[in-house]
Amino acid sequence: MTRDVKGDIFDIQRFSIHDGPGIRTTVFMKGCPLRCVWCHNPEGIGAEPVLSFLPRKCIGCGYCLRVCRRGAHKIVDGVHELDRDACEACGRCTEECYAGALELVGREVTVGEALDEVLRDRPFYETSGGGLTLSGGEPTQQIEFADAILTAAKAEGLHCCVETCGSCDFGRLERIRPNVDLFLYDFKETDDRLHRECTGVPNGLIIENLRRLHDAGAAVLLRCPIVPGVNDRDDHFEGIAALALDLPRLRGVELMPYNPLGESKVDRMGFDPASRPKSETPDDRSVSNWAARLRKLGLTVINQAGDEN
Repeated sequence: MTRDVKGDIFDIQRFSIHDGPGIRTTVFMKGCPLRCVWCHNPEGIGAEPVLSFLPRKCIGCGYCLRVCRRGAHKIVDGVHELDRDACEACGRCTEECYAGALELVGREVTVGEALDEVLRDRPFYETSGGGLTLSGGEPTQQIEFADAILTAAKAEGLHCCVETCGSCDFGRLERIRPNVDLFLYDFKETDDRLHRECTGVPNGLIIENLRRLHDAGAAVLLRCPIVPGVNDRDDHFEGIAALALDLPRLRGVELMPYNPLGESKVDRMGFDPASRPKSETPDDRSVSNWAARLRKLGLTVINQAGDEN
């Protein structure tokens, strides 16, 4: 049955207001084919659960040492150290961590379990035009779960959005398209060489799938992360405009100014911080200027916080 299909997620976020129209509940799915250097959800990149460790919360009780089968936890000179090479992210230590210093991020759920949580806020969707959004990670990495929960959500009358990087076989996008009211299509970088450097993959397939979705009649909003010092270049904005103007049924372009949310996650989940850009959140004036620049090039730009136009 559709409700019994299982998938791996790392969060269900209620009262989301930046993941599509209205008030929404966003289901964040595990697994992504990209390795964006500015990723603000690095816990969603891998398919497996990841152990989050906040040393400042540790009270030194030692219970995690007793249950760890790999000896990944140690107390050295009164300081809790975690050997991530030894850790297998089994979650046994998190069950004993009363202080909340250890948390296993990522769990398996059924469509029924996830949808039951989503449906708790149906009244807010009905009054605001909101609904369910699938994000990640990359939802098409788990196509069976994505297709099943979207099918079940539409049967409940929910408005459905899917945030996608577009780096997948087009058949996956085509499979879910009938149950998607709006694709939030992330477009990172117009220069293919720079796209490879920033995400680990070329942008050719992403652009091709964007065109195919548009031509198939899907509702698509192009979302462009702008990272100061990385892709806030004139030629990138001109490239966005050239692409968007060639897609007349596009719902518009949404600018997504860099948010350093991922920085704290990098530390507590043991990811390598060396490759991340040294950027800060752009101020409101910069965001307004970017939006004005794209409007002058003929684009419909969805207003962002700080966009005065």
